[in-house]
Parts: sequence; structure tokens; C-alpha cells
Amino acid sequence: MSPAFGAMEVEHYSKGVLLEPFVHQVGGHSCVLRFNDTTICKPLIQREHQFYETLPTEMRKFTPQYEGVVSVSFEEDEDGNLCLIAYPLNGDHGNLETLDNSDCEPKSKLLRWTNKKTVLLENEKISKEWVRQHRKEEKMKSHKLEEEFEWLKKSEVLYYTVEKKGNVSSQFKHHNPWSMKCHQQQLQRMKENAKHRNQYKFILLENLTSRYEVPCVLDLKMGTRQHGDDASEEKKANQIRKCQQSTSAVIGVRVCGMQVYQAGTGQLMFMNKYHGRKLSVQGFKEALYQFFHNGKYLRRELFESVIKKLTELKSVLEKQESYRFYSSSLLIIYDGKERQEVAVDSDPEDLEDLSEESSDESAGAYAYKPTASTVDVRMIDFAHTTCKYYGEDSVVHEGQDTGYVFGLQNLIDIIKEIRDESSE
Repeated sequence: MSPAFGAMEVEHYSKGVLLEPFVHQVGGHSCVLRFNDTTICKPLIQREHQFYETLPTEMRKFTPQYEGVVSVSFEEDEDGNLCLIAYPLNGDHGNLETLDNSDCEPKSKLLRWTNKKTVLLENEKISKEWVRQHRKEEKMKSHKLEEEFEWLKKSEVLYYTVEKKGNVSSQFKHHNPWSMKCHQQQLQRMKENAKHRNQYKFILLENLTSRYEVPCVLDLKMGTRQHGDDASEEKKANQIRKCQQSTSAVIGVRVCGMQVYQAGTGQLMFMNKYHGRKLSVQGFKEALYQFFHNGKYLRRELFESVIKKLTELKSVLEKQESYRFYSSSLLIIYDGKERQEVAVDSDPEDLEDLSEESSDESAGAYAYKPTASTVDVRMIDFAHTTCKYYGEDSVVHEGQDTGYVFGLQNLIDIIKEIRDESSE
């Protein structure tokens, strides 16, 4: 047990984990919530759950790590504040104790689970009065956010100037409009169903942004087809129309959401799926360029890594017999934290070499301590995935998912174009 924890009994109402909006969600309509620093959770959809439990070994490095299932309840405190609380499933305490909440900031999570006693942060006296006061403050903040919410929904690309004195990563919490939208919609849905149902299953997944100080995230909707085999005629027609009116039909990929920190201007930029649907192929390319540009220069040191990983993923998917990843997304993530200055005439290849080395006094004027220049590439959202191993599916496909592979190849080609044009 972490030394930061000490055992003490608490009231029954607080024996759970208070879920918060996941501030780095940039796309999708399903609400993603923060369980702890390294784990997120989202509503359990049986098909997606089945995918994670039967995932081919060679695909695991390209998907979030699956960490189990929890029970989530919609609760209202004495002051009428709405919140979502996660509890372990009956008999599942042993699985949940491996999730370490010890790195959470004080008060951001009330408790963690263990198969011994419920434990709290040492010297942290949490009472009903504190909980009421904390949630009252959060409610006041939410009212201010709601005033902005109407125009946020209508704004497809937003820029926020970051406060120089504050921590950049912490400011995502107050500015990410898509995360706020999904969270409010989830609360509303659960509130409307509260009379009939108040227990929901959520799956726990790896938080892919946890290793980055300032995560820059690009959410790409992959494939030339988005509707699942079980879609209604209306849903099918709607998804076909979206593909035909976007870059999905032409290149097999479209922008579903983006957040990027532009150190040059000190701004956070958010782009949502509605803007992504309107982009031409050239507009898609410009959006990719914008994603890899920090406002000062193009992050060229990232290109080889992302191209390598996309190429490897393409090779893996070409070998997946009968899988169809309809309506799934691909995330590209890197750290937008600004690195220390280097000589302005430094060759980009030198910058790439430096990014793999630690700063050294002997490096003289060129010394700097870089942040991780690695790029993460992961597939997410498998609610409409199918394959021949799903026995209950009436439609069985053969061969690879050509629409997805087509999108990957075009994505690789466009990134290579940006790389080559930037070096001319």
C-alpha cells in the first residue's frame, strides 16, 4: 500500500470513485470519464467489450489496455448536484485493487478500492460537509460553463489563449468543449432514465494521454464505411451520406476531432467532427499540417515515428481475417510541451537526434532537455466491430477490412507529402 494512504472507516455513501470528465476527449459521442490518472472508463457496449476480451495478440500494442468492468451509478447529493460514482462489481474487488489511485491529486478522487479496508489519503478528513461544499463550488463553476455552452456547440474550431502563469495541461479542464458536451449529455441521459435504472456497467481502459504533459490529440474516423451490419435503414443511409459528403469516401479517413497546443501563440486549438466533415482532401492535409505545427515550427521529428507505426498497423490489419472496424477511430497523440530552445539554424535531423539524448553540459550552447518526442498510434471505439468469431453475427465477412487499410495508406501518403514538402 502506498505510504500516502492510511486506513479509516468512512460513511457508506462515499465508498466509491467520483468520476470526472476526461478532458482530452476530442471526438466520439460516448462519454469518456476519468477514473484515475492512468485509467478512463466509458459505457459498456457488449460488442466492444467482446472485442477487448478476444483481441488478437498482434493488435494489442495498437489498442488501449483493457482493465476490467465497474458498476457506475447516477447519484444526486443533498444539494441536488449530479455526479457519477464508480463501484466494483460484486465479487470483483480483487481485480480492481490493481488499479492504483495513489497518484491522484488530493481530493480529486475520494477513495480507491482494496480487498482490505476502504482507505483515504493520509490526514485527509473527508466529511459530508466537505463533500457538499466541494460540489457546491463545482456547481458554481458549471453554471459559468453552461453560459458558454450554447455558443461552444455552434463553434467548430476554437482557440483559447493559455494563461502564462498557469499549468498548460490543467487548462484543458476548463476549455475542452467536446469533453464538456459529452459529459453533460451523459448526465442528462442517466437522469432521464433514473426512475427505471440507476446501475450501469462501464469498461475501464488505459488512459493513453497520461504519459504526456500537454497531450496533442488527433481523432480520425477510419474507413470508407461507418455503419455496422446491424444498423437500421435510416442509420445506414445517414452514415453513407456522411461518408459521401466528407473525405471518408475519397480517401477512407476524416477528421473527427483535434486538440493541439500551439506554443508559438500560447493557444489551445480545438477542432470538432462537424468541421472535419466539411474538409476537402486538401483541407484534410492542411488540418494534419496544423496538428503537427506548434505555432513556431513543424514538429518534423515526429514524422518518422508516426509513419513507422501507421505502416506497422497497416501490416497487422492486412492479416486480420474477416474483421471489420466500422465506425472506429484512430488516435495520434504526442506531447505539445515546448522544448528548450536550440540554435535556430539547427538541421532538423540534428533536432531528431537530440530528442533521443539527454541534455549534457558538454553540449554547450546546444544543450536542452527535450520532452518525449514519441508518437502514440492507437485504434479505439469498437462498438460496431465484427468478425467471424462473433458467433451471433448474421453477416460474416471475408478477408481484410479494405476500407480501413485504404484509409491508412492514404494517411501515410499524406503525412509523407507534408514531410517531404516541408524539407524542400
